[in-house]
Amino acid sequence: MSNLTKVLIVLVTLSAIFLCGIVVAYVANADSFKQKYEGQRNTLNALEQEKESLKKQLNEKIQQKDDLEKSLNAKIAEAKAEADDYKAKLNNVERERTELLTKATSMEAVVKDFSDTTKKQTETLNAALEEVKLLKQDEIKLKQELEQTSAALIEKTAIIDSLEAEKRRLIEEKADIQTRLDKMQMGGRAVAGIQAVTPERGYATAVGTPIEQTNLKCRVEEIDARNSMATVSIGSADGVKEGMTFHVTRGDAFICDILITDVDTEKAVGVLQLIQQQPRIGDTAATNL
Repeated sequence: MSNLTKVLIVLVTLSAIFLCGIVVAYVANADSFKQKYEGQRNTLNALEQEKESLKKQLNEKIQQKDDLEKSLNAKIAEAKAEADDYKAKLNNVERERTELLTKATSMEAVVKDFSDTTKKQTETLNAALEEVKLLKQDEIKLKQELEQTSAALIEKTAIIDSLEAEKRRLIEEKADIQTRLDKMQMGGRAVAGIQAVTPERGYATAVGTPIEQTNLKCRVEEIDARNSMATVSIGSADGVKEGMTFHVTRGDAFICDILITDVDTEKAVGVLQLIQQQPRIGDTAATNL
């Protein structure tokens, strides 16, 4: 056998050994690759499912985004409309404010003039009220003097009436005496007695009717401010008559007059006159100050 044949046999043998090793390695690796392939395929399927799920979620999110975007666009449009409306109202308010400021500026001078006029009128009114108050005090004094004069006149009149009655009685008594003297001269009869025709009257400070201006004092019991009426605490039993005037005072201050219009036994009602202050229940009322 030649050397070449031996070499070829060795080479073939080595090749066969090598091929056997390769086949063994391939078979071993094929099982490992198959397992890896199965694992990779399962992973790929899981990833595909996860991809589909994520794609579905993405579509839902896109749809939600679109819906939210539409809603936001609608709200933005509505807000813009409201903003335009508020802007128009603000412009109107600004215009009205400008007009009001102009009117206020023009009215300020009018108010100032009115305030000055009111102040002057108030001063004039206060002066007039003070003058009226003084005139009222003078009137009260004159009225009091008039009442005293009237009372004295009534008393004098009563005395004069009494003197006139006494004069008539004396004249009648004189005539009666003269008649009796004539009868005595004619018949010689003695005078049995002298009797006056008119009964004798004494002097009096007041005859019959009591003086109306008697000093009466009482209290204010009720007040009807709406009708300017007031009620005093005495009546006809104390000498109050219609037409009497009670002067209402509080301390040393004159309040008003009450002209009596209706008299009851225990109280009387009158009209408020010459009101300087609003009367109160409990104020003093008297016919003479």
